[in-house]
Amino acid sequence: MTILSERTQIIGWVETAIRQGARQNKAATVIGLPARTLQRWKQSGEIKEDGRRTRALRPSNKLTDAERARVLSIANSGEFKHMTPHQIVPRLAERGEYIASESSFYRILKAENQLAHRHSTRVPTPRAKPKALTATAPNQIFSWDITYLATCVKGQFYYLYLFVDIFSRKIVGWQIYREESSAHAADVIKDICRQENIAEGQVTLHSDNGGPMKGATMLATLQTLGIMPSLSRPSVSNDNPYSEALFRTLKYRPNYPSKPFDTLEAARQWVTGFVDWYNHEHRHSGIQFVTPAQRHVGRDQAILIRRKATYLAAKTAHPSRWSQAIRNWDWCSQVCLNPGKDDQKPIHSQFQSIH
Repeated sequence: MTILSERTQIIGWVETAIRQGARQNKAATVIGLPARTLQRWKQSGEIKEDGRRTRALRPSNKLTDAERARVLSIANSGEFKHMTPHQIVPRLAERGEYIASESSFYRILKAENQLAHRHSTRVPTPRAKPKALTATAPNQIFSWDITYLATCVKGQFYYLYLFVDIFSRKIVGWQIYREESSAHAADVIKDICRQENIAEGQVTLHSDNGGPMKGATMLATLQTLGIMPSLSRPSVSNDNPYSEALFRTLKYRPNYPSKPFDTLEAARQWVTGFVDWYNHEHRHSGIQFVTPAQRHVGRDQAILIRRKATYLAAKTAHPSRWSQAIRNWDWCSQVCLNPGKDDQKPIHSQFQSIH
């Protein structure tokens, strides 16, 4: 239906309402139009097209076709073809030339679809997010990374290789070396598989995109052990959050040395104490404040049941002190690594009620 036919129909409705005793202003209000608009439509006994729709608005300062062509010619010249307007306009100004504003350059180039990638640099390669992984028991998904430990020689470091089970948060293996090497990482993962009795095809090992993680020795060892590798996107630390969080906990410990480590043995001695504390004393907030060692061997459910019973007894003894339900001591049934939108679940759905 055209605009004129719609207006004719509206005018007919209003005239019918007026013949039946309605006032024009009231009828116009009911259909959501000002009475003056109805009068204008019926002027001289005919319905006219709204003149505002046919007005040609042309800004007085609009660039001419010749000026637009000159902007494109300059932007595509050998000198400026790899530059953005952000770089082109200042260079022209240095020569005493003003062709158009920076925003006009951008607007004209956008209209000609020439803003995709003007730099001479390599076009960025799109990187897919790592596959979402979910652990429902210990020894299913390990995460690992390497962090620097300062030495007494400026610019030189010891390298801490740290492997953590994301379900239990237990540090399942670690070692400190003087250099980064995929061979060293392969030795550590072999020791972990022996200690944890890892079967072929049981574990997925996630890491970032560093050289030792993608080294031929490490990848060959993983293939031999039947471990599936998983890699983060380049330079995206959020893809390996469990290792990053563990390193922060390590370096923010109150007893973390304020001075660099004197020797490799001193560094190993300190990390030995940290790992023992972390696995057997530290109540981890991500697993309902049980220790990683307790969760790794399955003792955490009994602990949470006792805590829940204690809270229920306290509420029964003093109900007036509880305005809401008791604290949530439910067991965390799964841990997700890099979940996508389809895999993302509410936090409460990851906890399993215990009785």
